[in-house]
Amino acid sequence: MPDAAEASAPVLEINGARATIRLNRPKHLNRLQSEDLGDLVKLFDRIEADPAIRVLVLTGTGRAFSAGYDLNSVADRATSATAQPSAGSAFEAVVDRLEDLGVPTICRLNGGVYGGATDLALACDFRIGVDTAEMFMPAARLGLHYYKSGIARYVSRLGVDNAKKLFLTAQKITAPEMLRIGYLTAMVPLEMLDEEVDKLANILAGNAPVAIRGMKRAINEFARGNSMKKPPTSVIARACAAPRSRKASRPLRKSARRNSERP
Repeated sequence: MPDAAEASAPVLEINGARATIRLNRPKHLNRLQSEDLGDLVKLFDRIEADPAIRVLVLTGTGRAFSAGYDLNSVADRATSATAQPSAGSAFEAVVDRLEDLGVPTICRLNGGVYGGATDLALACDFRIGVDTAEMFMPAARLGLHYYKSGIARYVSRLGVDNAKKLFLTAQKITAPEMLRIGYLTAMVPLEMLDEEVDKLANILAGNAPVAIRGMKRAINEFARGNSMKKPPTSVIARACAAPRSRKASRPLRKSARRNSERP
């Protein structure tokens, strides 16, 4: 994964059926700025609208995946009595948008993941991390209340006990523990990270996109506890009605088109 000489908004690269978004503020551990939030939503919309894209990889530049977003803004969102637009609600909207993408998503955890970025990674369908990765949710230590949908995502992905341990103790955990509790899908040495990500990306890109979209949406509905409110068949029917190509995808090719751009 190439390093960028200067910090910038998130960078989009397209290689055949695979899109990669790279957070690109390495000197600040890829901490998201307020302007990055709108840029990410635009990139998600572009990926969703392109039927040639079958898988998204989200990663960071440098030694960390991301140090997240301003936790004070996130806490303001959690304690707000109304749904007025705010920096915290904007971050929440970005994470929810990522989770709801029709294409399967892989978080390539090239290093540590902290604060709100832990939720951003959880919103991806798969998380492949290096064996030196670590994660840390400091909200309780800072006296801040995290927003409810983020806590719900922790509970649905990791279980009640693990969510309580991570939020209430505010203790840092290492990659082996991240793997044990299910935060990581796979853990590999740094030199094998791209190979492992490529392998999974090729598998996902080679499957039928309409079926993937429908099943992903149904699984997310079950995870949110909405299975009794919305029958899975109707969820899948809505997903299948989305305007995406029904043709099977070809495996990714390194010779395919490659673009790099910033919104």
